[in-house]
Amino acid sequence: MYRHEIHGILNSRFALLVITKLALNKGITSKLDISLPAQIEAVLYLKGKPLTISEIAEALTQSTESVQEALIALMAGYSQRDTSLEICEKDGKYSLQLTKGLGELVQNLLPVDISGASLRTLATIALKKRILQSDLVDLRGSGAYEHIKELINMNFIERKRQRDGRSFWITLSEKFHQTFTVIPDIDTTDENKAA
Repeated sequence: MYRHEIHGILNSRFALLVITKLALNKGITSKLDISLPAQIEAVLYLKGKPLTISEIAEALTQSTESVQEALIALMAGYSQRDTSLEICEKDGKYSLQLTKGLGELVQNLLPVDISGASLRTLATIALKKRILQSDLVDLRGSGAYEHIKELINMNFIERKRQRDGRSFWITLSEKFHQTFTVIPDIDTTDENKAA
């Protein structure tokens, strides 16, 4: 596949994940036409850490039985197609990760030395274009504080104090756009716009 085709596929997948996350935050997933397996996939991706069925069910406000059935369907779907991702289970916790053997390839493709957790935090910021640090910590967990420090030191993100509040606005830097060849969104400079 050509690079722009891969970006198109990834962008549509990220768009689905962002829409699902916004819906989860607003409690409107029932109004969206997004399947429960797709919602579970979004939760596993955005949390970036292994989760129990109960934790997934709580995030989606679904029963553990329905989440377990949808998780089995999602795992079956991954196993039947040629994909770089898989759902793994260890000690009763599930995570979305690269299939075995692709870690080295991905590390060789990355233009910088960045940890997987920090890369997921950076991906979350990239999806949002602009996000409050407090919201990012809610999405990624308390480890996001360390990721933010690392990403600031690498010059991939910028942090500015919120005008009316105690948090910081996190945005992508010019270095991020140059490194990952992503075109910046022109409207991201308006501080009154929600992330």
